[in-house]
Order: sequence, then structure tokens, then C-alpha cells
Amino acid sequence: MQDAFHRFVEQIADSADATDLRNALGEIASSLDLPSFAYLFPSPGKGRKVRLISTYPQSWKSHYLHSRYEKIDPVIHQARGGREPFNWDAHGADLELSTQQRQLMDEATQFGIHCGFTIPIHDSTGTFAALTFASDERRPLFFRLIDRYDRVLQLIAILFHLHASRKLADGRIVDGVALSRREIECLKWAARGKTAWEIGRILGISRHTAAYHRDNARKKLGVKTAIQAAIRLALSKPSLFT
Repeated sequence: MQDAFHRFVEQIADSADATDLRNALGEIASSLDLPSFAYLFPSPGKGRKVRLISTYPQSWKSHYLHSRYEKIDPVIHQARGGREPFNWDAHGADLELSTQQRQLMDEATQFGIHCGFTIPIHDSTGTFAALTFASDERRPLFFRLIDRYDRVLQLIAILFHLHASRKLADGRIVDGVALSRREIECLKWAARGKTAWEIGRILGISRHTAAYHRDNARKKLGVKTAIQAAIRLALSKPSLFT
């Protein structure tokens, strides 16, 4: 468990986009025998989209977002109203459901989402998010796992939110491309004429790792040199070149 947690911390620290974040959370969830999860991060501001990082079936995720189900989802409503993690059952045993909400939960069960454990996240900036671990297994088996790992899952949720909310924010997007913290750091030092070996010494990583992050950022931005990538970085708004 300790090794899996350390690997999770390293993976989310070096993640660049939603796919990397999903893979990191998916790996540790799988190591705990938790089959699926959904991280919902409603973006602030009128008309802005809701972010969903999940291992739920793609057809359900698309339907959920297209239908704007986050507005009526009883799990999200309960998470918004409190700070304590809670168990729920899609069949309604733990939730008071309206007709629309009953329809939503019935549809969810068709995609194998029968019960869950949701961790509300209300951070110091006023941002709300929720991380749910869900299963199509019978409740006793699933909730025994939840009882066993509840404290670890809450810590995982907090760490995941800290990285996801920062890395999915516009500040790490350069011309529509998401860059990780390491990629930005390596580009900045490359722009100052530092070699991969020197960057590695400065950041406390290997020469190979420094070169990987520098070149990965260059490829993502579609340019031939690290200097060109650094220029794109410097011209981003708001500028990440500080």
C-alpha cells in the first residue's frame, strides 16, 4: 500500500493533463480493488463547462455531461451541502430522490453504477469538487473495502484535487496545450541556456528525466527547439515565464 501511494504522489506531481491524472488515480484505485471513480470539478463562472475525470463508461460520461446532470445529481447535491464523506446507493436507500433524480440514478445502474462512496472537497479558495469511488458489486463487499481504506481515500482525494484543480486551470495551458510543472520548469531553464545535465542538477532530477520533460514540452507545442517552446511559454497569457 505504501509503495502504491508513493507512486501515486509521483504520478500526479508529474501529470500534464486529465489523461495523466486519470491514469494515476486509476492505478491506485485498482490496487485497492476499487473498480471505478469519478472526479467532478464544476468550473466557476457562467457558461463554463464541468470537468469530469472518470473511469465510468464513455457513453455514460457523455450522456451525463450532455444532459447537465450535475445540476440535479443527488450525490453532488449532498456533497455540496456538507464536508463529510458518505456512502450512497443508486437504488435510493441512502438518498431522497425527486422524479428526475430517480431517473438519473436508474440510468446510472444501467452502466454498472450501483453504489458509491463520495468525498466532498471544499477548499480554501471556495472551490467545490467531489471524488466518488463506485462499484457494481453488492454493497457489503464494496463497503467493507471503503471502511478499510476510508482515511487513505480521503487523503488521496485531497491530493488529487490539489493537483487537478491547478493543472486543469487555464494557467497551465499554453496555446491550448497542457504542460506539467516539470515541463515548464525545464523549459524555463533551457531558455537560460542550461543543458539537460545542468537542469537536472538544479531541479534534483536526472539528466535523462530533465531531457525527457524538456523535449516532451517541445513536442506538445509542435516546435523544433526548446528555445521556440520557451518563447511560446513566455508569450502565454497569463505568462508562465516568471
